[in-house]
Amino acid sequence: MNWREIYADRICSAEEAVGKIKSGDRVVVAHACGEPVVLTDAMTACAEKYGYKNVEIVHMVAMGKAGYCAPEMSEHFRHNALFLGGSTKAAIAEGRGDFTPVFFSEVPALLREKLHPNVALLQVSEPDEHGFCSYGVSCDYTKPAAEAADLRIAQINPKMPRIFGDNFIHVSNLDVIVEAETDLIELQPPKIGDVQRKIGENIASLVKDGDCLQLGIGAIPDAVLLFLKEKKDLGIHSEMFSDGVVELINAGVITNKCKQIGNGKCVATFLMGTKKLYDYANDNPSVELKPVDYVNDPYVIRQNDNVVSINSCVEVDLMGQVCSESVGLTQISGVGGQVDFVRGANMSKGGRTIMAMPSTAAKGTISKIVPFLTHGATVTTSRCDVDYVVTEHGIAQLRGNTLRERARQLIAIAEPAFREGLIAEFESRFHCAYTE
Repeated sequence: MNWREIYADRICSAEEAVGKIKSGDRVVVAHACGEPVVLTDAMTACAEKYGYKNVEIVHMVAMGKAGYCAPEMSEHFRHNALFLGGSTKAAIAEGRGDFTPVFFSEVPALLREKLHPNVALLQVSEPDEHGFCSYGVSCDYTKPAAEAADLRIAQINPKMPRIFGDNFIHVSNLDVIVEAETDLIELQPPKIGDVQRKIGENIASLVKDGDCLQLGIGAIPDAVLLFLKEKKDLGIHSEMFSDGVVELINAGVITNKCKQIGNGKCVATFLMGTKKLYDYANDNPSVELKPVDYVNDPYVIRQNDNVVSINSCVEVDLMGQVCSESVGLTQISGVGGQVDFVRGANMSKGGRTIMAMPSTAAKGTISKIVPFLTHGATVTTSRCDVDYVVTEHGIAQLRGNTLRERARQLIAIAEPAFREGLIAEFESRFHCAYTE
């Protein structure tokens, strides 16, 4: 039987497809903008019809409706979040779901060894002439989950780009096929305000010609890109990237020519942006997506020289401990790939790591540089791993400095209105006067 016959034999409707999910199954959903919303929506809509009980939904960044997290779905589904987002954090906070801490690079091993998927819900491109479909914008843990799953249900979407790298699955390995042409989920560019612009300018001052960048998600990483237009021969080896990278490629700023591995190519594990980004990556040999246990492996990251890791955080204490995923005891996101890239960049020849944040939160009423992390807060990145901390007020370099010098530098980049209290803590803790 050739692949076209296999393909035709496995087509069914979304409603029929999700009927193959059984009570008690563990269902792993493709990540972020690669989420197969036709399948997740059908699964939620059919919960009563199929009488699902205790179906475990494993997911990281949920960009769809996450209807399985609704209170009325609690007898049918329980979400096991590896990273929280706006549509899922209430379920965890209210006890209708759970959170599993894990480095992003270790998620594939977790799925293979502990959280074995009974079902993987995928979204892939149309097959090429040889019967291979691309995972498109989401390779990360999606490909490893598909390889580990007992049953693979795939939405075949003509709008999913065909992206190169280790990012393909053959039709013969798809157990159930649902043909559905839908627009991909898009992440619109964030609004960049004056504070973010100043932070971006400060970070850009630490970037040198020929550096290899890792960029996180949000206004601050996008603001950094605004100030890199005079740089030369930058590279990308990043967990993900968005639209701003395309602009710098087209301007000749990003060439990837100085990279030791992935030379000439932007290497990532998933993409998150708009149609502009997806169209650029489609059938483009200069973009490669690979599983996260390769891209985020610190040993792999370190093989490129001059890696600059840029991530945001929630708060930093005077010792340099960084919380990036909780507000006190309330989990708001996850560790993701932050520590993977911090450690890889620190091991890279000439590498640097940057933690960036506005100096305040809650409309200026809360300082994000604090004497002590909020009670119950998670230490995402340890004080031994942190290199630079950046706010709109300047740059503090912590790595290799004493606790006293770290605290002094952090106070200098805190919001001025909060420095008096930080200075009082400094003088009590270190038994000396504070001087700038």
